[in-house]
Amino acid sequence: MSNRALLEVIALDAADAVAAEAGGADRLELVTDMAADGLTPSREVFAAIRAAVDIPLRVMLRTADGFAAGDAEALAGLVARARALRAEGAQEFVLGFLTEDGTPDLVAVEALAAELEGCRWTFHRAIDRAADRDGLRKALAEQPGLDTYLTAGAAEGVDAGLAVLRAEAARRGEPGYEARILVGGGLNLAHVPVLREAGIDAFHIGGAARPHGWTGPVSRSSVARWREALDA
Repeated sequence: MSNRALLEVIALDAADAVAAEAGGADRLELVTDMAADGLTPSREVFAAIRAAVDIPLRVMLRTADGFAAGDAEALAGLVARARALRAEGAQEFVLGFLTEDGTPDLVAVEALAAELEGCRWTFHRAIDRAADRDGLRKALAEQPGLDTYLTAGAAEGVDAGLAVLRAEAARRGEPGYEARILVGGGLNLAHVPVLREAGIDAFHIGGAARPHGWTGPVSRSSVARWREALDA
């Protein structure tokens, strides 16, 4: 159906991916090391997940905790990781970097966007740490492939960011606001009706799909509960 909301689920391995797809996920975000808030998975893990499911996969490009891309050597390494993942068949990605003053790190973003050659990608929750959200969006507006912002509206999570999310949703289509809003970060089922009413149609869950925490697997039934709520 045309108004079906997108449900993206974090997957760490093929078992997670299979459970998420079975529960009704539309897309997966592939990461490793959630203790560092999600880093780039290996080429081998990507290949195993790609072989296990049919839904789209967005692969994290990030090699250290935080929102800094690192020095030139670190950035070159990340570009090489992106190249290797593309060679393995990856077509969609997740990235996002800030400078020390909270502005978008255009050197890092542009280097990766050039390597991705128009592949679709999400700018992740670095936007929630930006000094100027509106300025960040406008600075990134012309980046090839950028089609989504993963955001909670605030660094503290969706509870604190609801007003920002609703305001940004109302600006959809303005310069800097063309990209889809994908809500994630402290998201719970009670937020869904409010966000849907605001016109938001994409939702991202991690821990909410894991009743036993990050040491346990994705639960098909947990994902299915979200699918049902989004379809209601």
